[in-house]
Amino acid sequence: MKKITASALLAVSALVLAACGDDSSSEGNTKVTLGISGSDTTIWDYIADKAEKEGIDLEIQTFSDYVAPNLALAEGELDLNAFQTISYFDEFVTEHDIDIVPIGSTVIAPMGLYSDKYESIDEIPEGSQIAMPNEATNMGRALLLLDEAGLITLSEDAGLTGTAEDIIDNPKNIEIMPMVSGHTPRALPDVAGSVINNGVAVDAGLNPTEDPIAGESDTATPYINLIAANAEDADNEAYLKIVELYQQEDTADFIIEHTKGAQIPTVVTVDELVDYQ
Repeated sequence: MKKITASALLAVSALVLAACGDDSSSEGNTKVTLGISGSDTTIWDYIADKAEKEGIDLEIQTFSDYVAPNLALAEGELDLNAFQTISYFDEFVTEHDIDIVPIGSTVIAPMGLYSDKYESIDEIPEGSQIAMPNEATNMGRALLLLDEAGLITLSEDAGLTGTAEDIIDNPKNIEIMPMVSGHTPRALPDVAGSVINNGVAVDAGLNPTEDPIAGESDTATPYINLIAANAEDADNEAYLKIVELYQQEDTADFIIEHTKGAQIPTVVTVDELVDYQ
């Protein structure tokens, strides 16, 4: 009996030691959960590979809209998110009264005006319908694009969140057709043109570099995208390491190659990001 007991104890000890070894290995890395909008995780997969070498397991969760990633972050279901411009972020935080903050910049993803029917702005006939996102800052951005293209003129008071009511000159009597961002590509067969967010365009099989008949400036600070965290985690070392990895030169080269220049890596300080107005 003593021999059996000793053997059993040795077996149990070996199992315990093995289990401890496994736990030590799995707990060696810091887990960070990040939310994005859209289905293409290629760039963040690249960051995740780099992060793993730094002792960080980056888990990427995808969302199909621009609302859920911020709410999930505020509710603690995510550690970080990266999908939105600073102007959209400011509007959302104010509207929903949540305590999240930007901790770094990522890219500018220029918005474009696409058309299945016309190859230039000049070809768009009088009385045409133009589809665009209905979210406040996205609509304001789309209207500024049409203003820059010469299709309409906006009031100086329109700012970044203008609406159709801010149009003071509309020589072609363009009719604005607001809709959910994800629906703007689907509207193309039925309208003269559709203003489509970059990520939505990519998911719809459009090429943001070649396909738009008009685009916006790629240096507009309000449209720089950001990485956000809860305010209490703004100085978290692992989260700031993710920002650092994103802003490295090899990442910039990868982004440009992967998006064919549709996304432009943009590094600014957090102070510059939040003081754009």
